[in-house]
Amino acid sequence: MIKIYNTLTGHLDEFKPIKEKEVSMYVCGPTVYNFIHIGNTRPAVFFDTVRRYFEYRGYKVNYVQNFTDVDDKMINKANEENITVKEVADRYIKAYFEDTSKLNLKEEGMTRPKATDNIDGMIEIISSLIEKGYAYESNGDVYFEVEKYKDGYGELSKQKIEDLKSGARIDISEIKKSAIDFALWKASKPNEPSWDSPWGKGRPGWHIECSAMSKKYLGDSFDIHGGGQDLIFPHHENEIAQSKCGCGGTYARYWMHNGYININGEKMSKSGSFVLLRQILEKFEGRVIRLFILGAHYRKPMEFSDFELNQAKSSLERIENTLKRIKELNRESFVGENNLVELLKFKEEMEKNFIEAMDEDFNTAQALGYVFELIKATNKAIDEGNTSTDGFKVIDEVYNYLVMIMEEVLGVKLKLEAEVNNISAELIEFILELRRNARAEKNWELSDKIRDRLLEMGIQIKDGKDKTTWTM
Repeated sequence: MIKIYNTLTGHLDEFKPIKEKEVSMYVCGPTVYNFIHIGNTRPAVFFDTVRRYFEYRGYKVNYVQNFTDVDDKMINKANEENITVKEVADRYIKAYFEDTSKLNLKEEGMTRPKATDNIDGMIEIISSLIEKGYAYESNGDVYFEVEKYKDGYGELSKQKIEDLKSGARIDISEIKKSAIDFALWKASKPNEPSWDSPWGKGRPGWHIECSAMSKKYLGDSFDIHGGGQDLIFPHHENEIAQSKCGCGGTYARYWMHNGYININGEKMSKSGSFVLLRQILEKFEGRVIRLFILGAHYRKPMEFSDFELNQAKSSLERIENTLKRIKELNRESFVGENNLVELLKFKEEMEKNFIEAMDEDFNTAQALGYVFELIKATNKAIDEGNTSTDGFKVIDEVYNYLVMIMEEVLGVKLKLEAEVNNISAELIEFILELRRNARAEKNWELSDKIRDRLLEMGIQIKDGKDKTTWTM
């Protein structure tokens, strides 16, 4: 039984999908005015893992994650560089895929809509809100009247309208009935993109974009809405208000929010330090970054540092070294007393524990702990040896299970003997043969060049008296 900590209810709720064995999930994606930073990376990795785990448990997942490609920050960026907002969006969407391709996100079967492709849907919802009395037009702008939704507003963020009104800063440049009313549509201004609407030329507000895209691809009611905890208010609160009032339905039934990634103990926006994913990728592989993110429970804050990433790198190497030990076993000379019955029992217990950890609000940190317990038990079994053919079946079963859990469920790519950086072991041996020929011909320059290039790819070679060996 999968349980989710639901921000809406404030406690763990048993997951009961609208459609049996199907999951509909919408996650707020990036605003594409810059390269993504490590804070944007966390929800991308975590919710990809949620999708993978649901599929592992036999669910069909309809996963939607959007691109916000019209926004104040994008307009400012375009005006600074004297280019169009579309050019800004195209540049950074391309960069997003370049960067996240290193994280092994599962793109197949995923929907990634852009806000600007869904303007008609936004206008339709806004028109419905006006017709039902929840919104009003003012000088070409359209606002949602929060007090008309008094009974429901603030349920997600646990805030009261009265408190919001007393703390609101009244902006005299906006003609609103209340300071807490929020924009659904903004009248056209110079040097801004605009679209035709019943209220004149303009562009959508930020919140209405996600309501329109989730409605188009998932309907008025769907299972899970995810994003960073900074989106709870006002973004997600406003999404609920305008979607329920304009479209009906329950909107999202489960709300999941990941915690911040901190630098020097402070949230990135407060510290002023935004570490870009592509900067981190210059020093660490994407699979290391992914393991780092999954090493903490998604709702807890994480501390970002090279030290933490190096810890993740060491953990990944520990897993791979154990898997390599299994593959490198000499099955003729592998002898001992233990027939690996205990390892099989341990593997079955670990499989059960892994599922229990992930079922309890996707606790990837605890689940990884069980993976490393199995790694430890496997190394112990190898050290003790084995005498039976059945024993090899057990250890191969452990190997296949670990590879499946790491790569398919957690999405962490492994470097195994059969393939290294997309180069087969046979090809590496062929390259080493060419290097041996170069050394025999005293072509030291070519020999060193091959060695250095292999090292850049993470392949270390060692020249022996009669043979050259290589390791990762």
